[in-house]
Amino acid sequence: MTRFAPFDAADYLDSEESIAAYLSAMLEEDDPEMFLVAIKDLARARGMTQLARDTGMGRESLYKALAPGAKPRYDTILKVVRALGVTLRATPTPP
Repeated sequence: MTRFAPFDAADYLDSEESIAAYLSAMLEEDDPEMFLVAIKDLARARGMTQLARDTGMGRESLYKALAPGAKPRYDTILKVVRALGVTLRATPTPP
């Protein structure tokens, strides 16, 4: 029997390009929970302690904001996204 290690997206999110592509894909899903899961994956990939430093937030606050079912504030999401080295942009929806 072949055994596989569980897939963890955080193992592959090692550049701003991969981070931007992952976030873009999750935004296309039109599911806020999936977007927050992506943010949490990215936070783990970068390291929660480093991300807390980069955002100016406490590590515990960051964990709480990214916990399942959390409803983080918009400014919190912006801080995290910017600390990850990417920006969110709006583009016109194709007809």
